[in-house]
Amino acid sequence: MSRELRVIPLPGIPELVDGDDLGALLVEAAARAGGLEDEDVLVVAQKAVSKVEGRVVPLDGIEPSERARELAGATDPRRIEMILREAREIVRTRPPLVIAETRHGFVCASAGVDSSNAGGPDLLVLLPVDPDASARRLRAAIRELVGVDVGVVVSDSFGRAWRRGTTDVALGVAGIVAVVDLAGSRDSAGYELHATEIAVADEIAGAAQLVMGKTDGIPAAVVRGLGVDGDGRGSDLVMPRERDLFR
Repeated sequence: MSRELRVIPLPGIPELVDGDDLGALLVEAAARAGGLEDEDVLVVAQKAVSKVEGRVVPLDGIEPSERARELAGATDPRRIEMILREAREIVRTRPPLVIAETRHGFVCASAGVDSSNAGGPDLLVLLPVDPDASARRLRAAIRELVGVDVGVVVSDSFGRAWRRGTTDVALGVAGIVAVVDLAGSRDSAGYELHATEIAVADEIAGAAQLVMGKTDGIPAAVVRGLGVDGDGRGSDLVMPRERDLFR
């Protein structure tokens, strides 16, 4: 793995809607920034992927359940209802805050349901149905369009237990390793590592977020110089329930 990298924002991508050719738009944006190279990692915001995959729902027409009304407090119970529908399990609540496990196994606020950067008022953006499949499709589209072999990370912002603030993490991964297991290797003092895993894909997502921003309208970035080719998946980063000490 390289010790030097570049993180290149890809501005100029228009507001996305269901059916847009995201692969082509990313290639065009990358061309304006100098083009893509083999072994680049393309990080794409989850909302961009969700929008082109039709994972945007209007609040109109959502009928909140009694449970949603209980959890909503002074907020819109229709949003809570959609969170409940997207959740496999409710992990913690402090109305109107809901921490939930999604169908993918992600444990996060609001089951990933978000109204920020949704593309309009009274809209909610849901997580992709299969973020790893989304990443694979984008990788294949880029290879077909420009003939380069890149890794793809579909990223989203998550909070973390015991830490304030959010950082971007990898929901979907294609063409790179997701986790590097250092068990059995030795540090500079000769100590053998026994249980050290590096969440490489999450670190890439966090680095990209530094240039993408939350309010800048930049839904993608290129991370260059890492050399982390592999066949990892975002699901590799999900903590197995039997090892989860926080539930």
